Amino acid sequence: MELPFCESYKIKMIEQLNRSTREERIEWIKVAKYNLFKLTSDQVFIDLLTDSGTGAMSDRQWAAIMTGDESYAGARSFFELKNRITQLMSFEYVLPTHQGRAAENVLFSVLMKEGMVVPGNSHFDTTKGHIEFRRAKAIDCTIDEACDTSLNHPFKGNIDLEKLEKVYKEYPREMIPCCIVTVTCNTSGGQPVSIENLKAVYELSHKYGIPVLFDSARFAENAYFIKLREPAYKEWTIKQIVREMYKYADMATMSSKKDGLVNIGGFIATNNEEIYRKACTFNIMFEGYVTYGGMAGRDMAALAVGLDESTEFDYLETRIKQVEYLGNKLIEYGIPIQYPIGGHAIFVDATKFLPNVPKEQFIAQTLGIELYIEGGIRGVEIGTILADRDPETRQNRYPKLELLRLAIPRRVYTNNHMDYIAAALKNVYDRRFEINKGYEIVWEAPIMRHFTVELKKVV
Repeated sequence: MELPFCESYKIKMIEQLNRSTREERIEWIKVAKYNLFKLTSDQVFIDLLTDSGTGAMSDRQWAAIMTGDESYAGARSFFELKNRITQLMSFEYVLPTHQGRAAENVLFSVLMKEGMVVPGNSHFDTTKGHIEFRRAKAIDCTIDEACDTSLNHPFKGNIDLEKLEKVYKEYPREMIPCCIVTVTCNTSGGQPVSIENLKAVYELSHKYGIPVLFDSARFAENAYFIKLREPAYKEWTIKQIVREMYKYADMATMSSKKDGLVNIGGFIATNNEEIYRKACTFNIMFEGYVTYGGMAGRDMAALAVGLDESTEFDYLETRIKQVEYLGNKLIEYGIPIQYPIGGHAIFVDATKFLPNVPKEQFIAQTLGIELYIEGGIRGVEIGTILADRDPETRQNRYPKLELLRLAIPRRVYTNNHMDYIAAALKNVYDRRFEINKGYEIVWEAPIMRHFTVELKKVV
């Protein structure tokens, strides 16, 4: 008999989960103004809001925390982190930040000015928010295949080179500060970018004198998919693939709360000394001194270990196979999801799931609320609310994909939890034609509204 797959770790500590009744959840989500972000953690049974900072650290990471150096300047823990990043990504200059959006804030303060355009592959919410806050414009150049959730394409995170070159030809060089490549691409469903595409984007961008910036939150998961799906790299280690990936980047930002396997932290990395020096000034203003940048020494020490662990095949196989397990369960139940299954989350195609809810009533948010009421499971809308309003017209932007993201925390839940999630979603799916109305906004922030938006039921 062939031995079944099992996790490459054992559990040493547990954390109690609180069950609740359907009646309680109906009242709680109403009090939260139908915003899943506004629920307290005690009101959630299985929390799939995000995989950012929600994972479990290893024994090696906890040991590193105890030996962290809290010196304000020149901490040993910083150099442990810097050396790890240099080994993996070959960047000489590193600035720690307290998380990924802080890294974007610091670096974009150097790179971007009003009127600029920033091409990339489906910029995520904070990235687009920081661009638009500076009165610049994000231009999505993702391949069209990413918008067909039923299509089996191995690299739906790829950038369409014709779309990208069109941007380069249409705008002057000085109006394009960089091209942003998100690996893996969150907004298109946790989908990877191939090395072939990374290389082509890099060469095309350099032809026009434009630097390439990697949003690196899930870089290790991207490397795993390259190993499995890009034949030339089948025999390479994950660390070798990572080094190859970053040959085609001039800069990187990272939310270390994902593939860094820590609960807080981020960084900027580059080989450009001029950009580094300018970023140092903003880092000191916004974050902290250049060798801690908003992170405690113990967290930098844990991150250095986490980056090592996350770039090992056994860890990645365990992590991604759990996501795959849930995805296959949902496919078995006939539930429409982004296919092929991504790295960090399952993305449910809300438009196909709830065909009777008008797009103006926020289909994916409606699905997220129904799933919470059904089973106490908290996901997050990746759709119209997140897409925000057009900065000029102030009209809602309706993205091509209206998705409910179920982000799986790393090393936290078991496959029994995945079975529970799948059953709860199937129960909602079985009554999908009874769900005909969604929600309307009663209050929203002027930018990145989805975090704090307040809604009411459409009657």
